[in-house]
Amino acid sequence: MKGVAKLRPGVGQVGLLEAPEPTAIPGHLIVEVTAAGLCGTDVHIYHDEYPCRPPVIMGHEVAGKVVDAASDVTRCATGDSVTCEPNFSLCGFCPYCRAGMPYHCSQRSSIGSGVNGAFARYVLVPERSVHLLPEGVDEWAGSLTEPLACCVHALENSKVEPSDVAVITGPGAIGLMMLQVVKAAGAQALAIGTDTDEARLDLARQLGADEVLVVGRDDLQNSVAERTDGQGADIAFECSGAGPGAQTALDLVRHRGRYVQVGLFGKPVLWDLEQVCIKELQVQGTFATVASSWRKTLSLLQSGQLQTAPLISHRLPLEEWQEAFDLFERREGVKIVFSPS
Repeated sequence: MKGVAKLRPGVGQVGLLEAPEPTAIPGHLIVEVTAAGLCGTDVHIYHDEYPCRPPVIMGHEVAGKVVDAASDVTRCATGDSVTCEPNFSLCGFCPYCRAGMPYHCSQRSSIGSGVNGAFARYVLVPERSVHLLPEGVDEWAGSLTEPLACCVHALENSKVEPSDVAVITGPGAIGLMMLQVVKAAGAQALAIGTDTDEARLDLARQLGADEVLVVGRDDLQNSVAERTDGQGADIAFECSGAGPGAQTALDLVRHRGRYVQVGLFGKPVLWDLEQVCIKELQVQGTFATVASSWRKTLSLLQSGQLQTAPLISHRLPLEEWQEAFDLFERREGVKIVFSPS
């Protein structure tokens, strides 16, 4: 089978790789991939900014149908529509594994970076990582369960209250998911982008943003002040993974407010830490998912409170992988999803 792979270390070094089809091993099953989302992490891997073990097929946002399973697999059967967590192997006994935070396990290996991932027709995954897609959630929408669960986990880490006013910098796929999660928690959500984000900000309006603001065109401070009695936002979710976005979030959050870094930068950025001190901010990093975030995400998808299908702007075959990465870099569309099968 063909897969889009990081072929060797270095910037770029991505291409189509011919790989053998996986076979089921004890405790594992094989998913025929219907849809696999292109993530910012994949782009960081392309630029050699995120650790991986080449040669390795990329892709960790996935949904498809079970086509084979080991004899000891009991939670799902051939033909089931599923999505899965990226975790492929864990030590199982370190303090983080025992505390239910496997993404901090030093021995963790994930599909798409440590072992072959979802940018191929078939992917091998452990049974413990698999989730059945709820009724009414198709495999295209389901392929974005993982990034949506990351946003739910960010909410869990930050404890948003219904009375909060939240600013969200970066109206890309993660920002638009974070917007929906904040709204589901009952808070006000203000989406902030640049003048190149007009289409994405229009989508933010459709998805329930209380206000959309454009850096350099709108008076951000005044708009936030009008909603908060002049205090500033209660919480800021930085989803752009860009230094200017981080600075904007710091500027808009109130004294003794909360700042949550959701987007990954891929490299060091300049950051005004003095504001953290002067404002006495609570700063929270958030990464990946936990079991509770998956349960909540699948429930919210089933209820219709969260939507991923409107975010899919491009559906491309694997052979057009370079176009997919170029679209991402040019910030065209919102979410690019491969159709390997």
